[in-house]
Parts: sequence; structure tokens; C-alpha cells
Amino acid sequence: MRGAQLVGRWVESYTGMSADNIKGLLLALSSSLFIGASFIVKKKGLKKAGAAGVRAGVGGYSYLLEPLWWAGMITMIFGEIANFAAYAFAPAILVTPLGALSIIISAVLAHIMLREKLHIFGILGCILCVVGSTTIVLHAPPERQIESVAEVWDLATEPAFLLYAGIVLAAAFVLIFRFAPQYGQTYIMVYIGICSLVGSLSVMSVKALGIALKLTFSGMNQLVYPQTWVFSFVVVSCIVTQMNYLNKALDTFNTAVVSPIYYTMFTSLTILASVIMFKPEISISTLDSRLYFEWVKCWITSRHFLHCALME
Repeated sequence: MRGAQLVGRWVESYTGMSADNIKGLLLALSSSLFIGASFIVKKKGLKKAGAAGVRAGVGGYSYLLEPLWWAGMITMIFGEIANFAAYAFAPAILVTPLGALSIIISAVLAHIMLREKLHIFGILGCILCVVGSTTIVLHAPPERQIESVAEVWDLATEPAFLLYAGIVLAAAFVLIFRFAPQYGQTYIMVYIGICSLVGSLSVMSVKALGIALKLTFSGMNQLVYPQTWVFSFVVVSCIVTQMNYLNKALDTFNTAVVSPIYYTMFTSLTILASVIMFKPEISISTLDSRLYFEWVKCWITSRHFLHCALME
């Protein structure tokens, strides 16, 4: 035990990161490995189910009877559990960008196992994801200390975050009911936009739920607060919505295209939501540079999608 503490102190002094942030970092990395592989397994399951029934891209749910899709789903669940635990130890602004590793894994496996072409724009997009994520991790602000789930609820019900949540929900509903039926099969940004918008709210709720469980296990029961169950409901609702439209995107477009664009939009919105809700000590210039990096990646991966469309 003493040796582990010494190692922890050495790592903390060498990296400048707290012990909790290091735990969150390791959990986030393992999460990326599982999630990156799950994209490929789920894609193969979707293709197999689509050959025997109605494709997910056109509203079918035959993949629910496909064991291969469930294998991918279980793999993703393991990854999300590790991700969930990571949010309990480290700030969202640190954990979410580490998903870049899953982009590399899914892109390489898609090229090898699914025979999906990985062009120069896709390679550049993956490199920018890694460089941008490394920059964010190295400059992640210290986590705000939270004493109870009620404190998270107070942060979530402040006018600034309520305004953000209202805008996100309005945009998601417009995409779901107005654009998805007509343009979802043609424009990748429709399905990915829904996943990313809803996902930014789910991350904030997962963060709150993770803090509640962390405090509960440490002896301060947070399950007695109704706010904990509200956050749980939001998490379940958001995840179901994300999974539905992510399946549609994977069934319709190349995995090597879906993964980086989804990651870029999801990370950008999560950083924005995290800054609005938790108000970390971060300068405007630093925030601008991070968001700029994210949108450059979005531009590169969008160009990759157009290039793939022209090649095919």
C-alpha cells in the first residue's frame, strides 16, 4: 500500500495531475479501447441484420435480434462503464477528449475488417483528433470540488445552463422531426448532430450521477435525493436517443467517417456544456483555441466525407 502511494505521489509530481485525474485518465483510455472496437462489431451486426430484414438506416430494428450486434453493444457497455467511472474521478473537459483513441481504433479496424477506404482526409482527421486531445489533456483545469448531488443540481439549474439545455433540446427536436425523415439518409450531419447535441446533456448528467455514486460509496448517501433520480432519468433517455440515431448513422455511412465527425461534434459541445455548467478556471483565449481545434477537425473530417462520397 505504501509503495502504491509513493508511486502515486511520484506520478502526480511528475505529471502535475492529481491522483483522481490520473485514475480518470486510465479509465478513459480503457474506455476508448472498448468503444473503438464496439463500433466495428456493431457495424458488422447491422450489416448482417440488414441483409435479412429492414435496415436500421430506414427505421428497422431487426438488429435487436442479431447476436453480433449485441456483442458490440455489450463491448460498448463495458467501455461506457469505464467512461462513467472516469467522470467520477476527473473533469468532463479532461475525460471526453480522450475519446480520440477510439477514433484511431475504429478507423484502423474499419479499414482492415470492413474494407472501408481510409483516405488522406481521414488520416489527417485522426491525427488532429489526437493532437487536439493531447493539448486539451495537458491543459485541463483543476476539477471543482463537489460536496453533494444537490450542488450539481444547483449548477444545472442556473440560467446559463438552462438556456444552453433549452437551445440543445430545441435543435435536437428540429433535427429529429423536421430534417431526419427527409435528409437523414443523405447528410451525415443530421444523425450525428442529434447524437452530439443529446450527448452533451448526457455527459453532464453522467458526471452528476458519477459524483452521486462516488459520494455514496464514501459514506455520504446521495440516493435519498430526488435530484439523483432525475439525473438517472436524463441519462437513460439521452443514451437511448443516442444509440438509436448512432445505429442509423453507422448503418448508412462509413464507420471511418461516422466516428471522427461524431467525436469532434460531441467533444466540442461537451467542452462548451462543461464550461457553462462547472465554470472551471479557464481563460477565454484558451477556450477559443480548444474550440478552434475542434472545428478544424470537424472541417477536415467533413472534407473526408465529401472525398469518400466522390470516390464511391
